[in-house]
Amino acid sequence: MTAPEPLTSAAPADIRPRPSEADRERVLGVLRAGAGDGRLSHDTFIRRMELVLTARSAAELDAVLADLPADGPLARFTLRTVGRLSAFTVRLRDAWRAERLPGLTLPQLGPAALRVGRAPGSDLRLTDISVSRWHAELRRNANGWVLYDLGSTNGTQVNGHRVTGGVPVRPGDQISFGSQAFRVASG
Repeated sequence: MTAPEPLTSAAPADIRPRPSEADRERVLGVLRAGAGDGRLSHDTFIRRMELVLTARSAAELDAVLADLPADGPLARFTLRTVGRLSAFTVRLRDAWRAERLPGLTLPQLGPAALRVGRAPGSDLRLTDISVSRWHAELRRNANGWVLYDLGSTNGTQVNGHRVTGGVPVRPGDQISFGSQAFRVASG
């Protein structure tokens, strides 16, 4: 009778221990970070997550991460710098557009409400197809003008935020009715 041979690193793959849950969780964390940073598409993330959950060895886990760059300080610095430059260009573009928007001067005297829309009876008639027939209404109160969306299809925005309920508007604010944008001018 012979003694059983001890398991060595040269043992067949089906006898080696499976990766631990901690190992799987570590790899899933790297994949989540890669998806969050935009280095992995949603579909790629899902496929690789399935590979991690069914991996039978540490080598299979390592293969899932093989083409992802290491998250060293240089990589984090580069991603942070690119993000800041991108945000700067967006702010610059928005500032450039804001100064070029047509002015919308709201009357100090006159009607207490102004209807905005494509309908012929509108006080401010906009003929753009993105503007609903009865799109929005500006109502004057003791503190100034308040903008209300009237259930428009493409929405009303003040300074990039969609209007739900009443939103006060002041000189310098950017108002969008569908794709038609204006800058409130001082009256």
